[in-house]
Amino acid sequence: MAKALFLDRDGIINIDHGYVHKIENFEFVDGIFELCRLAMTKGYDIFVITNQAGIARGLYAVSDFEKLTSWMLAQFEKQYINIREVFYCPHHPTKGVNEFKMSCQCRKPAPGMILQAQEKYNLDLGASIFIGDKPSDMQAAEAAGINNRILVASRYLEEEGESAGKKPDQISQSKVKKVSNVLGALEIIKAL
Repeated sequence: MAKALFLDRDGIINIDHGYVHKIENFEFVDGIFELCRLAMTKGYDIFVITNQAGIARGLYAVSDFEKLTSWMLAQFEKQYINIREVFYCPHHPTKGVNEFKMSCQCRKPAPGMILQAQEKYNLDLGASIFIGDKPSDMQAAEAAGINNRILVASRYLEEEGESAGKKPDQISQSKVKKVSNVLGALEIIKAL
């Protein structure tokens, strides 16, 4: 069984400007290429697991997402990095204007996309890693049985903490390593 590095997209691979769907708005996060190269040398297959509710909201089409994804994968290839596959959820349970407005098992915090990857590629989730910037990323990873979970600090931690009446530092999940940026995640992977 192979082990995987699962990456959220917005906030981990690219700077999260909100519903990024155009090449001209896509900026790679500092350290993401180094992190992926290191993971490959350690034998991890790399996958992207991303919610894309902008599709359900009508902000962009599936074809826009696919065009941007093809460009992104080509940029990784130029850096000698192979992303095995990008799994995405176009759904939103309440905020949508089209056929993608629905509840599903793929939208994080549900583990559906991770489980799809596991089944398709025969992955050892217990030996895998998930890097995300939202509690929902960590919840999806935990539900899928991923023990190595890395949470990169983001505005979403403050927003979700405030909406729950908690400060961000009070939001804790067992086995989640919290880092301030992708370079912090790189240091954790070095130690694995």
